[in-house]
Amino acid sequence: MSGIVLSASVRQNLLSLQSTADLLATTQNRLATGKKVNSALDNPTNFFTAQSLDNRASDINNLLDGISNGVQVLQAANTGITSLQKLVDSAKSVANQALQAAVGYSQKSQVTTAAITGATADNLLGTSTYSSAQLTGTAVNNNLTTPAAITSATKLVSAANSDTLAATPTGVLTVNGKTITFSTSQTTSTTDASGNVTLGTGAGSNLTVGDLLTAIDGITGATGSSVSATGQLQINTGTAQDLVISGTGTSVTAFGLTAGTTARTATSPLGGLTLTIGATGNGTATNITFGTGAGQVKSLNDLNTQLAANNLQASLSSTGALTISTTNDAASATLGTIGGTAAGAGKLFAGLAGSAPVQDPTALANRANLVDQYNNILDQITTTAQDASYNGINLLNGDQLKLTFNETGSSTLKIQGVTFNAAGLNLSKLSSGTDFLDNASANATLKTLNNASGLLRTQASTLGSNLSIVQIRQDFSKNLINVLQTGSSNLTLADTNEEAANSQALSTRQSIAVSALALANQSQQSVLQLLR
Repeated sequence: MSGIVLSASVRQNLLSLQSTADLLATTQNRLATGKKVNSALDNPTNFFTAQSLDNRASDINNLLDGISNGVQVLQAANTGITSLQKLVDSAKSVANQALQAAVGYSQKSQVTTAAITGATADNLLGTSTYSSAQLTGTAVNNNLTTPAAITSATKLVSAANSDTLAATPTGVLTVNGKTITFSTSQTTSTTDASGNVTLGTGAGSNLTVGDLLTAIDGITGATGSSVSATGQLQINTGTAQDLVISGTGTSVTAFGLTAGTTARTATSPLGGLTLTIGATGNGTATNITFGTGAGQVKSLNDLNTQLAANNLQASLSSTGALTISTTNDAASATLGTIGGTAAGAGKLFAGLAGSAPVQDPTALANRANLVDQYNNILDQITTTAQDASYNGINLLNGDQLKLTFNETGSSTLKIQGVTFNAAGLNLSKLSSGTDFLDNASANATLKTLNNASGLLRTQASTLGSNLSIVQIRQDFSKNLINVLQTGSSNLTLADTNEEAANSQALSTRQSIAVSALALANQSQQSVLQLLR
C-alpha cells in the first residue's frame, strides 16, 4: 500500500506544530530545573565554565572545615593562656604573702658599736675634739755683732752688739681679739681687766721674747710656745680656739710672724674614717667615708642611703650606740666583712663582725606552707598547658598547626606552638627551708613570675594575630565560594520570568497551529462530504 499523502499545507502546519512542541518542551524543562544550561549540548562554553567554577567552590568549601578546626585550635590555646595567666597571678599572690609575712628570723645579723659621744641622727660624727695647731714664724736673728738666732731670752729692746731684737717692736699685736701693746713709756709688763697686755719697751726694760710668748699663751690658753734653735717663734693655738693674729707697726714682722688664722685640728669619733662592708645577701658591697664633704656620710639618713644597696640598715640608740643590721630582704644572710679605717685599732668598729641570724620556727613554718602552695600552683600550670589541646593539636605543648587556604595548596599558614609548662615559663619549684626565708627570695621569685607573665602576654598577642589572620581567610573563603557559585549560576540559570512568558506564548502558538492544521484539513473534509 502506498504511503499516506499529506497536502503541502497540512505538512507545513504539522512541522510548525512539531517545532512549537519542541520549544515548549525546552521551556518547560528550564522552568522545571531552573537552568537554561543543563548539559554540554545546551551551551558547551557556559556548561564547562560553570562546572569549573562549581568544582573550585566545592574544593574551597572542603577546606573550610580545616580552617574552622584551626580557629578552634587557636581558641583552645588562647583559653589555655588565659588560665595560665590566672595561675601565674595566683603564684604572685603567694610570693606577695611571703613579702608581707614575718621574716623567718627573730633576730637578724647585726653589729653594734660603743656609744658615740654627742652623736645624733643628724650628726653621727659625734662631738669633735680639738688638738692644738702650731704657728711657726720665720727665722729671726739678734743684734749681736755676729748675729745669732734669737732665743726666748732675747730682749725686746734693741741694743747694739747684744742679744736683743734687731729692731724694737712697735705698735699693737692682736691675738684672738686681745691686744699686746709695745709701749716705750714703760719697762714692765701689765695686764688689764680685759686681758689686754702691755709690754714695756722703754729704756732699761728687761722684757724678753719669752715674756711675749707667755703673754700669747695667756691669751690662747695654750702652753709650750717657744723659740726654735733657728730663731723661729712656735706658737700653739690651744684646744679652746683657733689662733688669729694681726698687728700694727712692726709688732708682727719684728718676730718673723705672719698675720692670719691658724686653725686647730678637729677630730670626731667617725670624722674622716672609712667603713667597708662586704656584700650581704645579693647586695652590693658598701664603701663609705664619714664626714661633711660632698658624697660623705654625716647623718643617719645619709648612712641608710649608702647601706640600702647592700640590704643593710642602721639605727642609733638613745645612748649614741650605732647598730647596723640586715634588712628583711636579706634576713637570712650574715653581715659582710667589716673593714676600713673605722675598723682600725681603737676605732668604733674595731673587731666587730656580724652575728648569725636567729631562726624563728613559727615564721619558718608559715613560709614553708607558702612554698607548698607555690609548688602546687606550678603543678597546675604544667597540667593546664598539657590540657589546652583541640583535635589532637596543642599549641601550648610545642605542636605545629598548618592551615591550607586554597585548592592548590599554595596558600598556607604555619603556626608554631610553644611549650608553656612551668619549665617552659622558666618557673622552678621552691624548697622549704631554703626559699621564701626573706624578702630577697620572695622578690627573686616575683621577678621570674613577672617574666613568665611577659611571655604569656607576648604569646597571647601572637595567637591573637594568627587568629585574626585565620578568621579573615575564613571569611574570604566563604565570600569567594559565594562569588564562584554566583558566577556559575549566572552562566547556567534560566530567567524564570522569561521562560514563563515563553511558555505562555508557545502554548498560544500551539493552539493557533492546531487551528491552522484543522483549517488545512477542511478541503479533504469537503471531499468526504461528496463521497457521502
